[in-house]
Amino acid sequence: MKTIAAPRAVREEIDRAKRGGATVGFVPTMGALHEGHASLVRLARARTGFVAASIFVNPKQFGAGEDLARYPRSLDRDAELLASLGVDLLFAPGERDLYSPRDRTRVFVEGLSNVLCGAARPGHFDGVVLVVAKLLNIVRPDEAYFGQKDAQQAVIVQRMAADLDIPVRIVIGATVREADGLAMSSRNAYLDADARRRASALYGAIAEAKRRVEAGERSAAPLAATMERRLLEAGFGVDYAAIVDGETLRPVEEIRGTVLIACAGALAGTRLIDNVALRVDGGAVEEVLLAFPEWSRYG
Repeated sequence: MKTIAAPRAVREEIDRAKRGGATVGFVPTMGALHEGHASLVRLARARTGFVAASIFVNPKQFGAGEDLARYPRSLDRDAELLASLGVDLLFAPGERDLYSPRDRTRVFVEGLSNVLCGAARPGHFDGVVLVVAKLLNIVRPDEAYFGQKDAQQAVIVQRMAADLDIPVRIVIGATVREADGLAMSSRNAYLDADARRRASALYGAIAEAKRRVEAGERSAAPLAATMERRLLEAGFGVDYAAIVDGETLRPVEEIRGTVLIACAGALAGTRLIDNVALRVDGGAVEEVLLAFPEWSRYG
């Protein structure tokens, strides 16, 4: 595995791989890797001939008072893991490799970026889509992989790539969970033993709502209220407990079509998120991934 910081050198390596006939898969990360990231790398490895990954803690997606300074960083360990998974190229830029004080361009995905997590973290997704657009332009992969755990991000990135005609197929990977259901996240490392035990209520609340939908409940409001109550009982400061349309991310009253059951909140100073997406057609209920290849000419 080659580790490269300079965008120009990354482009040269990718060009070399493509001239050799390889399709390129790309897994962008902020490091502090866990099994969720590993599952995306394995997916890329199975689907493409050349796998690139990136590690960059993007300052533009952290707001004032958020955890940029203490966000876990473990580049050497992460690089060892990526090499063991068969990654061919690790792009590990510094901030000056991606951003210049002269930059003036910003990216905003209207209607999707200021709801759910975007309402609690103003400007967060502007920073996300800016860095993802830059990474996709540098690496120019055939496929790029994002996790369902960050469902809002996954929807926004798909919309951005389609709207800007970026020639990439966005592939969504399933959420990987701990034994008690907690979604794997780099921020789980912040939790002490008591908070870690209580954190399982996040998925528990979502799973209960899913079971009630499977049992025939079609009204969103009582399910959202129940999720919020369960989170409060576990000690969460609740940002939201919501059931929204899977494409628009807007609240729904009746549960039908593709919906996202999602919760977010802070526990012992650590912000956690989780979700499940369902396709509901009459009495049939199926858990799905929020993947919309039809949005893109390259899907």
